[in-house]
Amino acid sequence: MRKNRIAIVAASISILIACNNADKKHEGHAGHTTETPKTKEDSLFADVMDGHNVGMAKMSKIRTLQAEVKKVLDSIATLPAKAQQAATPLKIKLDSLAAELSYAEMAMDKWMMEFNMDSAKDNIENRIKYLTEEKLKVGKVKEAIIGSLAKADSLLKTNL
Repeated sequence: MRKNRIAIVAASISILIACNNADKKHEGHAGHTTETPKTKEDSLFADVMDGHNVGMAKMSKIRTLQAEVKKVLDSIATLPAKAQQAATPLKIKLDSLAAELSYAEMAMDKWMMEFNMDSAKDNIENRIKYLTEEKLKVGKVKEAIIGSLAKADSLLKTNL
């Protein structure tokens, strides 16, 4: 029992340290500079890349928290039956958090695989339509990432 508490405290400290590290600013993607947009197309492309860069800057944090949540869940699984039963509400919240973190990671990976940086370059109208749709998609991905990180921060700080 004492070993488990030590493991949980150590995991909590690791999480707090990871959460308090400042996010590093992400440079432009694939050789694209962050110049002031000149056209609607440039502006939309810049918005899409900004969404991507914000999300990518947080991916290591997502992975770190996934590992920490797994460690805490593994620790709960080693507790005696009575203690596991008492920890059931926390376990349910951690399982939900693990799913949200995994979804955020998967959503970013999926969006990046599907995004075509050069789509419809020869047709401005189609390009603007495509980039408008991608701006919405990457915005949802960014929200999933930021939301799961906020939930992790709140849950892990309050319960561990």
